[in-house]
Amino acid sequence: MLTDKAVKAMKPGARLYRRADAKGLCIEVQPTGARYWRYRYRFGGKAKMFSLGVYPEVSLAEARERCDEARRALRSGIDPGAKRKQDKLIAKVLTVTSFEPVAREWLAGRGKLADTTRAKTLWALTSHAFPWIGKRPIGEITAPELLAVLRRLESRGKLETAQRLKQICGQVFRYAVATGRAERDPSADLRGVLKTKKTRHFGAITDPAKVGPLLRAIDGFPGSLIVACALKLAPMVFVRPGELRKAEWAEFDLDRAEWRIPAERMKMRQMHFVPLATQAVAVLRDLQPVTGRGTFVFPGIVNWRHPMSENTINAALRRLGYTGDEMTGHGFRSMASTLLNEQGWPPDVIERQLAHAESNKVRAAYNHAEYLAERRKMMQAWADHLDVLKRGATVVPIRKASGAGL
Repeated sequence: MLTDKAVKAMKPGARLYRRADAKGLCIEVQPTGARYWRYRYRFGGKAKMFSLGVYPEVSLAEARERCDEARRALRSGIDPGAKRKQDKLIAKVLTVTSFEPVAREWLAGRGKLADTTRAKTLWALTSHAFPWIGKRPIGEITAPELLAVLRRLESRGKLETAQRLKQICGQVFRYAVATGRAERDPSADLRGVLKTKKTRHFGAITDPAKVGPLLRAIDGFPGSLIVACALKLAPMVFVRPGELRKAEWAEFDLDRAEWRIPAERMKMRQMHFVPLATQAVAVLRDLQPVTGRGTFVFPGIVNWRHPMSENTINAALRRLGYTGDEMTGHGFRSMASTLLNEQGWPPDVIERQLAHAESNKVRAAYNHAEYLAERRKMMQAWADHLDVLKRGATVVPIRKASGAGL
C-alpha cells in the first residue's frame, strides 16, 4: 500500500507510470510531474479507469474515500464513470440558460461600460424584453418571437427604442453562442425589418455672420451665472454637452490653462486633453468663487452635489430665442469643426481636439497628447476669432488654408 511519504517522494520519469495502493486505487505519475489518482475496475466485462482527482489537491486519504464511493456504486450495478458523465449532463441541463440570466451575466461582464449606459441597457431589457422572453431558453428563441417583442415598441411609436433593444438582444444572443448556450443569433434575421426613424441632425450655426449674434446673445443671458458661464465656455472648448456639464474642478489646472477629462467620462473611453484659451480661463476664474468649493464646475440648481441637468444648455438657448433646429448644445461642436476646417487648420488636429473615434487602438491610447502644441495654438486662435465675430468686426481668417501644416 502507498504512504503519504512515498507519494510525495515520487518523481516523474521519461514515461508515464502508475503505482498501486489497494482495491483498484493507484496514482499515475506523468512525465510533466503531474500526479493523478485513478480507480481501475471492470464493468460489463471491460477494463475501465475512473479519475479521482489530482495530487496534492486530493490527498491519499481523500482518494481512498472516493475510491470506496466508486466501489459502492459498482456493487450496486452502477458504472461510476458512466454515472459521472450522466451527472455532468444533468448539471448542464440544469444550468440556467433562459434569456434573462444570460442577459444579466453578459451585462455584468462588460466592465468598461459607463454607468449611465449600463443603467439604460438594463432598463431597456427589464422593461421591454424580460417580461416577454426573459424565462424562455435562450437557444429556443426564434426570430419571429424576438420580432414580436420589438413590434410592441413599434406599435407605440418607440422606433429608436426598438432598434436599440434589437442591438442589445443581438449582443446577448452572440454572447450566448460564444458561451455554448445558443446555436445562433436570431436578431441577425431581422436586419432591415424594423421601421427606422429619420435621422435628426443637431441644430448648429455654422455661418460666421450668424455666430456673432449668438455670442452676443449669450453674453446677455439673463439667467444664473452658472448657466451663463457654461454657455460662454461651450463654444470655446466644443466638448460634448455631457462632458461639459459634468466637468469637475479637480480636472482643471487654470495656472497651466489645461483641462484633462478622465477616460470614464469620455464617449470613446480615452482621457481627453483640452487646452484652455485665456478667455476660457477667465470665464472659469469668474465662476470659481461661486462653485469652486464643490465638486462640479456647473452644479445643478436644486442640488449642488449633482451636475446641471442634460437639458439646461438647450433650454438656455431656447430662452435666447434659438429653436432646436437652429442651435443646440451639441451644435457648438459642429460650429467649431466647420469653421476651423474652413480656416485651414489641419483636419487631424481638429479631429483630435473633437475627440473623435480612433480606429487604431494602440494609437488611441496615446492620442490625448497628439498634436498638443498645434492644438494649443488653435484653441487660442479660435477663442480670439470668436471675439472678433462677437464684436461684429470684419472676419479675418485665423489661419491660411494654403499654409496649413504641422
